[in-house]
Formats: sequence, structure tokens, C-alpha cells
Amino acid sequence: MSMIRSILYIRGCFGVVFFLCLATPLSAAPRAKNVVLFLADGGGLPTVNAASILGYGKPRALYIQNMPYIGLAETSSASSWVSDSAASMTAIMTGEKTHNGVISQSAEAERGVKDGRVLKTLLEYAEERGLSTGVISNSSLADATPAACYAHANDRNKHGEIFLQVLKPRFGNGIDVMIGLGRKSVLEKTAALGVNLSVELPKKGLSLVDSLTAVANLPGRTQRFVALSDEEFEIPRAVELALQILSRNSKGFFLMVESNTHSESPKQDLDRMVAFDRAVRQTAERLRRDTLILVTADHSHDLRLTKGKKGEDILPLIRVSGGTHTAEEVLVSAEGPGAERVKGILPNTELFHIMMGAFGWK
Repeated sequence: MSMIRSILYIRGCFGVVFFLCLATPLSAAPRAKNVVLFLADGGGLPTVNAASILGYGKPRALYIQNMPYIGLAETSSASSWVSDSAASMTAIMTGEKTHNGVISQSAEAERGVKDGRVLKTLLEYAEERGLSTGVISNSSLADATPAACYAHANDRNKHGEIFLQVLKPRFGNGIDVMIGLGRKSVLEKTAALGVNLSVELPKKGLSLVDSLTAVANLPGRTQRFVALSDEEFEIPRAVELALQILSRNSKGFFLMVESNTHSESPKQDLDRMVAFDRAVRQTAERLRRDTLILVTADHSHDLRLTKGKKGEDILPLIRVSGGTHTAEEVLVSAEGPGAERVKGILPNTELFHIMMGAFGWK
């Protein structure tokens, strides 16, 4: 009888231990210290595929095509099947859909007519919690994709009003690192509103420079800057410089990196996609242990490889319809803490919740 009791006692203990072993991983799921969102503007599946072939002579050669977690995201806006960058980036950054042309305001907004509710962006959540934040784009820093990270407007074309919101952040001390194009336009449009950015940005602790070279030459203690240029720069180099600054914050950081991959130049678009992919790879190799790296596009565009034999130059064979946006789903690739939620076909609003969840935020 005592032997039976001993066996039952051992089995009972084993059951408790087994239960604890099962429960521990669920309660101790790793959280991300940092999140890096890579967004290829217009970089739909046709562009991704063609970039792989142009860059490496074969399909599935890009890093983003081989990340551990892959899914698709639909890209519609609140009222249109085909989204623009303003509506789609608003969905990704706030978890709510809005209308085309509207920047991080709710669908109650009417473009250029009236405001909707101000939607809190992931970057603002990060600022509120003391993280460092950054935005990189090879479009104007006042354009729709970067703007949806830090600004709120009922019309994406209000570039002056949009960029001035850098000076009046709603949370924290505002964006720490900005690298992008549009220098002449941004300076002119803010000046037309009576603001001299060369004077006002330094008052907010932001050094104003005009190139990546100037960024690299900033004093070692400089931690906040705006790099506004009118010349094309290398996205991988820009990301490297930004990470050097943002990584100094022990609380972590959020960084958004945009590459514009839809124009009327297939070569430019595909070369940019290859460079963008290289930036993703370099970032993953450096940070994957404690960083969610999420890669997607805001929408696709009408670039098509409609014919051709293997080994041929594909550039003369590619058809582009003037950068026209299209409605099909786009690739989502991820790795790092929280990446396991990327699977299946997702609404674009879910990407916001995936990033918030990776940080452990509600």
C-alpha cells in the first residue's frame, strides 16, 4: 500500500512540474526592447520578385523573402479598395483605417475640409514611454509615410503645417532622429508660415544638417538631429547612422525606415528595393535578439514582369503604368520578439497591434 502511495505522490509531483514547464514559456514570452518598421512604399509582390531577379539573377534571393515569419496584409483604406500612403500608413501606425489623403486622423475627417479624431501613433506611444524614436525616408520628410508617424492632418499636401508638428510633439520630447529628402521644399513651406527651421529646430535640441556626411561629422555627444537633403542617399548607411544614436537609450527605440519603390523608372525602383533589403539584413544581423524587425509595404503598384527567359536582362521587359497604385495584398516579413504573430492574411491595422504587442503595450 505504501508503495502505491509513493508512486501516486511521484506522479502528482511530476504533473505539477510538467504543468509549470508548460506555463512558464507562455508567461515569460520575450518582449522587444526595440521595433524597426521597414516600409517599401509601393513595394508589392511584383516589385519584390523583380528586385530579386534583377539583383541576384534568381527568385527568392532577397533577405525579406526568407525571414522566419511571413504573411500578407490587405491594404484598403476606410473608403477605397486602393489606398494611398497616407491612409495605409495611418492604419499601420495607429491601428485604425482612415480615408486616402488623411494623416493619422480618424475616418470622421474629410480631406482638406474638416479634421477627424487625432489618432495616437506608435511613435507617440514610444515617446510617451521615454524611448528614442527615428524616421528615415528617401521621400520628403513631410510626405505621407513619414508624416503619419509624427503628425496629424486632414490633408497630406499641407507639408508646411505637417512638418511644423516636429516642433510641437504631443508626447515626450519628439523625434530624435530624422533623415530624409525635401530640404528645399520643407524650408520654403515652413518659412511661408513664418518659421525659420534653422533657428527653431536647435531650440528643440535638434541639430539641422544637410547630408549623411554632415550627420557622421556631428559631435559625439549629439543625440538628436534632422538631416534634410535634396540628394539621394544610401538607405543602409542612413539606417546604420540612426541606429548608432538610437541604441544609446537603455529603454529602447522605435525606428521607421521608408524606401520609395514606385516611380516611372523600374531600374530605380528595383535598385532601391535591393538596397532596402540589404538594410533589413544588416539590421537583423545586428539586433534580432531583442528587436522586432517588421517589413511590409503600404500598397502595391502596377509594375509587372510579363515575359522573358531566364538569363535575359529583365529591365526592358518590365511594364510600369505610371506608378499607379493597386489593391492586392502585400508581403509582411518579420523576425525577433513578437514576430510569430505574422502569419496568414492580415488587415493592415493588425501590424500596429503586432508592434504594440511586441513592446508589451496595450
